[in-house]
Amino acid sequence: MRRMLAVFAAAFEEPETYLGNPPSDDYLRQLLAQSHFVAIGGYVGPELAGGLAAYVLPKFEQERSECYIYDLAVAESFRRRGVATAMIRQLQDIAATSGISVIYVQADRVDAPAVALYRKFGPPESVFHFDVWPESPAMESDSEPVSEA
Repeated sequence: MRRMLAVFAAAFEEPETYLGNPPSDDYLRQLLAQSHFVAIGGYVGPELAGGLAAYVLPKFEQERSECYIYDLAVAESFRRRGVATAMIRQLQDIAATSGISVIYVQADRVDAPAVALYRKFGPPESVFHFDVWPESPAMESDSEPVSEA
């Protein structure tokens, strides 16, 4: 898992996020033991080429779950070799045997490689993503309405 964090840090150019305050071994062991967390390593030979981190979300309206791919990255030297596709396929296999009805992921519109990868698995949806912070300032009542660009 620590090697996967290093892959994410390099691929997303966010070393502080992924390596600046590393979790303890106990924390990682507990996380990896949870059924709601899935970590998949993509290997080329003995080398970790990429990683996928996903969360399984039990639904309330039916006895099923959905799965959200939170992070997926492949080290630059291993890209365009099918590593990301193989990790998603492995997640699909897990989903098929675990009562997961759908896997979803977000990609920035400008991230052409990610968009091309995810299009292989299903059509995109046009949605908005909002970050809602625990202590965010109150919204102004005269806020501009959201329009699709």
